[in-house]
Amino acid sequence: MAGNRTFTMIKPDAFAAGNSGAILKMIEEAGFKIVALKATQLTSELAGKFYAVHKERPFYADLCKYMSSGPIIAAVLEKDNAVEDFRKLIGATDPSKAEEGTIRKIFAKSIEANAVHGSDSDENAEIEGNFYFSQFERVL
Repeated sequence: MAGNRTFTMIKPDAFAAGNSGAILKMIEEAGFKIVALKATQLTSELAGKFYAVHKERPFYADLCKYMSSGPIIAAVLEKDNAVEDFRKLIGATDPSKAEEGTIRKIFAKSIEANAVHGSDSDENAEIEGNFYFSQFERVL
C-alpha cells in the first residue's frame, strides 16, 4: 500500500446514524478510489487485536467495547499521497478542533465517537488493511 493506499473504518456511531453513504460519497468526491470495502462487526477480541498498540493506555478497554458495539465499514482507499490526504479529509480527532468541511466536523459526535478511523502512516495503512482484507479480497 505504500504511498498510494490507506485504510479507513466508518465507526459504529456513524454507521448507526446512517452516515455511511454520505461519508463514502465525500471520500470518493475527494478523489479516493475504494479498492476494498466490507461491512462487518468486530468482536471484543478482534477489536482488542486491532487496537493492541493502545493496550497500555487508559482508554483501551472503552475503545474495544465501543468498536465492538455495532457494525463498521472497513475500506482500503487509493490515491496519490493517500495517508496524508485522507488525514486532511477526516480532520482532527476532536471534532470541535476539526476544520470546517471535514468528515469529523460534519459527522463526529465526540472525541470517542469520531465517525471514522484513518491510518496515520503508510506502514499502518498496510497493517490495518491486511487485518480486515486478505490479499484475495484486494484484487482490484
